[in-house]
Amino acid sequence: MTEGQETSSLIQHARLFDAGAHVVAAAFVGGAPALALADGVVLIGEPDSQKRLVVHPDAAMLTAISDGKTLLTGGDDGRVVAARADGGLEEIADEKGKWIDALALRGKAYAWSAGKQVRARDETGAVKTWSAPTTARGLSFQPKGFRLAATHYNGATLWFPKVDGTPQTLEWKGAHLDVTFSPDGRFLVTSMQENALHGWRIQDSRNMRMTGYPGKTRSLSWSHDGQWLATSGADAAVVWPFKDKDGPMGKAPRECGVRQARVTQVAFHPKALVVAIGYSDGLILLVRLADGAEILARDPGGGLVSALAWDASGARLLFGLESGAAGLLSLPA
Repeated sequence: MTEGQETSSLIQHARLFDAGAHVVAAAFVGGAPALALADGVVLIGEPDSQKRLVVHPDAAMLTAISDGKTLLTGGDDGRVVAARADGGLEEIADEKGKWIDALALRGKAYAWSAGKQVRARDETGAVKTWSAPTTARGLSFQPKGFRLAATHYNGATLWFPKVDGTPQTLEWKGAHLDVTFSPDGRFLVTSMQENALHGWRIQDSRNMRMTGYPGKTRSLSWSHDGQWLATSGADAAVVWPFKDKDGPMGKAPRECGVRQARVTQVAFHPKALVVAIGYSDGLILLVRLADGAEILARDPGGGLVSALAWDASGARLLFGLESGAAGLLSLPA
């Protein structure tokens, strides 16, 4: 917590449990809490009645994402699998032992990458392939239209899988990792190996530099109104403004939840300007953007926070740690 600041607590409203392995991702699937674990297992359901789905037998889960209806996972067995709240599993792809590096999901459209190969499957099940110039580290669907962004060395590429022709490349030197579109589709932002973010305004490919991080930014979360982007990688959640046509250019970011520990996860509330912040020492804070007011959600201990997710109503927060510790926080009415 910020030095000298009085902080209220919601710790008593959290149900704690042991997930059993490193938590790769947290989500709510069909309203049910779900955790994707590094040992290839997905846990779905309330802490006292979870279904245990062995999604990647004898393999490690490398990445997982959710759109609220499906949890899409990728493993070092080369398989991409969709898990649903009723326990149903659907194999989306099998890359025959190649590591799945990144995933994207929007409705019934899926995308995944294995090395340089990027594949996109549309709602009919048709699969298209594009070869990136180097390993594709991050994927994201544009909010409208069947268009996919893929990061690689020296930039990101925008690809229309259903359209023939050369994809558009947005260039910036360095290794680009995660990628996200702003909710209105006007901006594209990537995290970088060089402890920075980089962005482009889609309309004219204008570059946006967001630097000054002491560590890598691997967690990115947009506010419900699309006007703020919360990021990890510093001793506070660094929140960039995106309301204006120039995005964050010429504007200072806000810093929320300053502590002597690195922020590892951020998750904006789905209906309010409140951000959940997880730290390298296991502590979790809820911080109100307007005035910086803080509420403690988890005491430190147990290793770094590796996953955070709100449910659609914003009434519950699911969290997981690298150690396998986990919990479900229910906000009081």
